[in-house]
Amino acid sequence: MATLLSARRAGWRDYLELTKPKVVVLMLITSLAGMFLATRAGVSWSVLLFGNLGIALCAGSAAVVNHVVDRRIDALMARTHKRPLAQGRVEPVPALLFALALALLGMALLLVFTNALTAWLTLASLLGYAVLYTGFLKRATPQNIVIGGLAGAAPPLLGWVAVSGHVSAEPLLLVLIIFAWTPPHFWALAIHRKEEYAKADIPMLPVTHGERYTKLHILLYSLILLAVSLLPFAIHMSGLLYLACALVLGLRFLQWAWVLYRGSRPHAAIGTFKYSIGYLFALFIALLVDHYLLLNL
Repeated sequence: MATLLSARRAGWRDYLELTKPKVVVLMLITSLAGMFLATRAGVSWSVLLFGNLGIALCAGSAAVVNHVVDRRIDALMARTHKRPLAQGRVEPVPALLFALALALLGMALLLVFTNALTAWLTLASLLGYAVLYTGFLKRATPQNIVIGGLAGAAPPLLGWVAVSGHVSAEPLLLVLIIFAWTPPHFWALAIHRKEEYAKADIPMLPVTHGERYTKLHILLYSLILLAVSLLPFAIHMSGLLYLACALVLGLRFLQWAWVLYRGSRPHAAIGTFKYSIGYLFALFIALLVDHYLLLNL
């Protein structure tokens, strides 16, 4: 009875929270970048609006499934214990029906307003995150975020394909940037929340291999990320403006990783995590500005 009463108190804000809107917004920034980088003629309003809406709805659907699968874990962690499913404000079955509705609507929009390839790639990304990562990898291996990160790296490819209708080297390079960015981004948070992951019995790298090992891998991945982020300039996808921004942003990321590795600053892990979010946003904005600057030269 108490559970039923709790579920009845669920409002639209609870269902919105299930979609992880802040994460979806960051994904949409990279999706938009993929769209605008794919063309020199501009993006049609229907693809721009309904394409991104379809991608957002599918991403939100995957996030809802993540909430359902992780509800018991979320209840044990300070960062997540107030989530709607962890507190019982939303029940699993209504949440899964909500996820299904989001996925169906998102796929329909993509099929009608973009193309079939975008829709199926989006579905593959949804299943990769909701089923492969959340349902299996997260609990199976400390390399969960490395393997599962490919699903979260897909939005720029989806945006590119929504406009162009085909896969090419350039959007795959954008995917590679996010793929390299994901481990240092998430492992920094995992260090900050190490005790909570241990309590929830999630084999995150700091829990299974220790903080020193994880910090070394954050440093190594930050070096890889710096190298990968320069490739758009190397293949003439971008110009000097992007190169300068990528160097400045990447060296700053590397500095944060070095500070974290040395242990010379309190709360360096959460500082690295927060910087990584701004880094990805700024890097893709630099790509866009550089792209349109080159068009006008």
